[in-house]
Amino acid sequence: MKKATMTMIAFVMMMAIALAGCSGNKNESSPSPAPAETNAPSGGSPAAEESGVAPNGEFPIVKDKITLKVLMKGNPDVEDFNTNDFTKWLEEKTNIHVEFSIADPKNWQQQLNLVLSGGDLPDVIMNLDVSPTQEMLYGSQGIIVPLQGLIDQYAPNLQKIFQDKPEIKPAITASDNNIYSLPRLNECFHCSMNRKMYVYQPWLEKLNLPAPETTDDFEKMLLAFKNDDPNGNGKKDEIPLAGAIDALPSQVSVFLMNAFIYDDSDKRLLLDNGKVDVAYNKPAWKDGLTYLNKLYAQGLIAPQSFTQDRASLKKMAENPDLPILGAGPAHSPSSLTVVEGPSNRWLEYQPIKPLQGPAGMRTSVYLPYDLIKSGQFMITKANKYPEATMRWADAFYSSEVTISANIGVVGKDWDWAKTGDKGRDGGQSIYTVINPISGTQNRTWDGLGLAYMSDEEYYNGRTVATQPDKEKMYYDVTKENYEPFKQSVDKIVPPLFFTKEQAAELAELETNISDYFKSMTAKFINGDAKLDKDWDGYLKTLQDMGLSRYIEIYQQAYDKKIGK
Repeated sequence: MKKATMTMIAFVMMMAIALAGCSGNKNESSPSPAPAETNAPSGGSPAAEESGVAPNGEFPIVKDKITLKVLMKGNPDVEDFNTNDFTKWLEEKTNIHVEFSIADPKNWQQQLNLVLSGGDLPDVIMNLDVSPTQEMLYGSQGIIVPLQGLIDQYAPNLQKIFQDKPEIKPAITASDNNIYSLPRLNECFHCSMNRKMYVYQPWLEKLNLPAPETTDDFEKMLLAFKNDDPNGNGKKDEIPLAGAIDALPSQVSVFLMNAFIYDDSDKRLLLDNGKVDVAYNKPAWKDGLTYLNKLYAQGLIAPQSFTQDRASLKKMAENPDLPILGAGPAHSPSSLTVVEGPSNRWLEYQPIKPLQGPAGMRTSVYLPYDLIKSGQFMITKANKYPEATMRWADAFYSSEVTISANIGVVGKDWDWAKTGDKGRDGGQSIYTVINPISGTQNRTWDGLGLAYMSDEEYYNGRTVATQPDKEKMYYDVTKENYEPFKQSVDKIVPPLFFTKEQAAELAELETNISDYFKSMTAKFINGDAKLDKDWDGYLKTLQDMGLSRYIEIYQQAYDKKIGK
């Protein structure tokens, strides 16, 4: 997070131009309402004038109302996008009406494929997670149009973001040097290091145990949870450690494996001096499995960890009357407990630091590219108003529209902060929530549309109205416990684009290899497969499945991305 020192006058002037682009020090500034565009040029280009689009920074975007047909993924928590408060507010602001075609959240991929392969094209495809391979395929056919020229002329907010976050533009640029889609950007600090381990703090205190620092400490803690009756009911009903399989941060092996070798819990790719590799065929991976098997054999890992979902894990953590779960991996307390619930256990489960393994490895999983959710906004060849459409899309990247899309209408659901209001980082806040949203509603798009949810403005800029503030807690524990140990970004494989041929070959290889190593990981941990007898056969099977070719394809895509 960049903090530049500036005077009150300079900040206010900058806010008057555009709140979305400021990177000022909130501790020294006074908040003020801001227009929706960042550093917008004062005049429009000849092309803008010819297209009837207002100059950047001016609203409405068009004088005479136009209609855009938008295909968008549905959201069961939004009642009706057509009558939604944010939809109506945005139309009034931009003078652009939207006709939504809502894709079924369960079958959206089939609907997308049908549209792209010859169906009735909308003007815009939004929030349908179009893959890089699909972008290349349908971009080369002219079905979706390149956007870089439109970005240069009509997207000052996005251009400013490219300047502030130089990793974003290369990540969304295809291997043919075209940009076919715009991303949704969520700079959630605690989300970028979300493979955490939560331990029930009252048990540590009752047993007079410090928070574990090493893998040996962690094992001793789990043994105490199992044998020393920390819940005090005279029964051995405690579950020392449990996880779930339906979310990567909740998988029981991930946090612990990072004391032996880097494990992002997803593709398990490694990057070392420009060479792509995988983690799950290395001796250190075997060492991690040996440790996990040792825990399992002592009854310290619940067998359900390899079959249950997060809802079942949460039932363990929220067991009525008395606690039974000692530790669980999770993104945040909301994955393990009922946040602000009656049991209050969301405050009692506290995250520990990454553990140090026997060889000195101690690493937090770092997801720098999770900021970028690509494939979220495409303009098709059917669109008659590409210039106005790009300005409409770019407006989402401003603070005002990002906040409104996710929190509600300004002046009704939220408002600009008052001088002296404090944000989650302790500095001057930028906005205050007036009317919090929960459950099914018709005030926001609830996570859909484009956005730039920045740490500086969206997260830390929110006024802390009540204590404890859960987002501030998540920020603080991540800053203290995980950031000091995060993996170096130059050791993380960035987002890659593959050719159609590479993608087709990779899809089959990846499915077979991934299914196999995940299955064998569980078997090595629970003892169904023996590391001393079955490891060599496991390595041979991986090679027979084409692991070398799998790595080679990633290497080729990476080399092309960096220009080798």
